[in-house]
Amino acid sequence: MTHSLDTLTKALLRAAEKAGADSADAMAVRGSSVSVDVRGGALEQAERSEGVDIGLRVFIGKRSANVSASDTADNTIEEMAIRAVAMAKEAPEDPYSGLADPDQLATQWDVAKLELCDPAPEPTPETLQDDAARAEAASLAIKGVTQVQSASAGYGAQQVFLAASNGFEGGYHRTDRGLSCVAIAGAGSGMERDYDGDSRIFQADLRSAEDIGTSAGTRALARLDARKPPTGAFPVLFDERISSTLIGHLLAAINGAAIGRGASWLRDAMGQQVLPAGISLIEDPHRPRTSGSRPFDAEGLPTSERVIVDDGILKSWTLDLAAARKLGLRPTGNASRGPGSNPSPAIWNIALTQGEASRADLIKDMGTGLLVTSMIGSTINPNTGDYSRGASGLWVENGEVTHAINECTIAGNLQDMLANLSAANDARPHLSRVVPSLLVPGMTLAGA
Repeated sequence: MTHSLDTLTKALLRAAEKAGADSADAMAVRGSSVSVDVRGGALEQAERSEGVDIGLRVFIGKRSANVSASDTADNTIEEMAIRAVAMAKEAPEDPYSGLADPDQLATQWDVAKLELCDPAPEPTPETLQDDAARAEAASLAIKGVTQVQSASAGYGAQQVFLAASNGFEGGYHRTDRGLSCVAIAGAGSGMERDYDGDSRIFQADLRSAEDIGTSAGTRALARLDARKPPTGAFPVLFDERISSTLIGHLLAAINGAAIGRGASWLRDAMGQQVLPAGISLIEDPHRPRTSGSRPFDAEGLPTSERVIVDDGILKSWTLDLAAARKLGLRPTGNASRGPGSNPSPAIWNIALTQGEASRADLIKDMGTGLLVTSMIGSTINPNTGDYSRGASGLWVENGEVTHAINECTIAGNLQDMLANLSAANDARPHLSRVVPSLLVPGMTLAGA
């Protein structure tokens, strides 16, 4: 018998109460996914998975424990509760743990307005295979592309339900449709590869297979005959594909857990300038058809639009209940968790103020420097903001792209980099992180 997710969470809460828990919350997730890989015009791999995961967190005073399982039998639920209570009794006390107060809970939301689930039928494996094959063919049609490393299409659906002894209960459905292609140009030691892909909630919004395949092939060709850049100080333009990683370092630094530990280079920056004047960073968890949207967080608190940076000034930390209690602040509705983990602060949809200049304009303005299109590895000091990453991309000379670049390292300090950046106007609005290409005027390049 297949139980509904709300039935499972309520059963977990009843079992926790019977086992002696003072309070508890429960989470149930049902998911399915199908993926298809194509190579050489033929099916290479097809996978399908389905499952239900359940999780229970119990509290004994200020002690807590979390258990999870993929078996939903009644005896499993009972055993989970008994084990969780026994574990909690042996756990150290945490003065900041505990469920939300009833007056903190989300009480009204409109899941339908968020458009998180495509009502269209699940695509057949044949449809996915056709999408991947068309992407591969489009890439191979470009002169100079020697092979396609992978062309993949996939679909996923997920149902989430959360309930707690403080009276909260709620759930929602999600779908995801994706298509990607990795193309290789050149031969032997001169081979270069690049990719393109798209992921949407609604199948109808997905870019065409031909567009994705052509883009992957074109990008791979642009990377041929790459060489090392000179060593020195140069402006660096982060392409829109990877610029969100730069803003991601800022978001990691304002995470309430890091602030509470004092392990952040922005720990003393509240109310200070962290981005240039005129640039703001806004979180909006209610943007329709966007992967980061949700009606409530993992602790049952309401989600809402939040100004993180206003006109360059830092205005908010990212807080779940525990981090907020530790810092003596109000939670921001940013708790995230899985069935087997405790809540932690997480970011939903964000958007950075875009500039008026195009990426091409910034390339002209930067003179001589590096356009970064991909990165590998990362050395980030969370306490100082010192930044170092392997990079590759295109070299710019006198405002024009001249040749491809690989095997170099870019370095700087995040505080200086973010405070002096310039934004283009090329951000993609459907992404969870809407961040345009970003120009940092001076970084250290280690190359030839």
